[in-house]
Amino acid sequence: MRIHVADHPLIAHKLTTLRDERTDSPTFRRLADELVALLAYEATRDVRVEPVTVRTPVAEAEGVRLASPKPLVVPILRAGLGMLEGFMRLMPTAEVGFLGMVRNEETLEAATYAERLPEDLSGRQCYVLDPMLATGGTLAAAIRFLTDRGADHITAICLLSAPEGCERLERDLDGIGVPVSVVTAGMDERLNEKGYIVPGLGDAGDRLYGVAQ
Repeated sequence: MRIHVADHPLIAHKLTTLRDERTDSPTFRRLADELVALLAYEATRDVRVEPVTVRTPVAEAEGVRLASPKPLVVPILRAGLGMLEGFMRLMPTAEVGFLGMVRNEETLEAATYAERLPEDLSGRQCYVLDPMLATGGTLAAAIRFLTDRGADHITAICLLSAPEGCERLERDLDGIGVPVSVVTAGMDERLNEKGYIVPGLGDAGDRLYGVAQ
């Protein structure tokens, strides 16, 4: 598994403001959107393309276009939805599927409660959007779900990651036989006793959408 921590001053700047507890939800959503667009640029370096010839006003030119089948973008509900628009701005022709997973706060295990994905993902590159790679259980379960349907190349995009989550991901996906990459804006110190990233930025879903009463 490849883990890439994006090292760029703009990424660090936006991430710092996301961490700030004074940042309100509208500002948080806007900055998350901008940050994901930067991370998507890094995450799509291996996107599959095919050669194509086009005619410019002067002459023919050789270039590339996205290969078929089109890449599939999979936000993990609910917080992953806050990352979708930023990614799609960079790659608007990608297709979108949805995967609803919830973490049991006592066992820290992930369970699927909803999905809207093709039954056959053979030959598909998938980009999974999950803001926080904390314990790693949810993301590992999501990747297993996709590879069980035939996906053969997975890239996860996370705003923040913890070492424990990366270790869990490598352990749970050992022998999966599919290339897996994680692109993240930051690798934090650790998890606390509740499974939250420290220093982190709090609950990404609550920061994006507020707390429904």
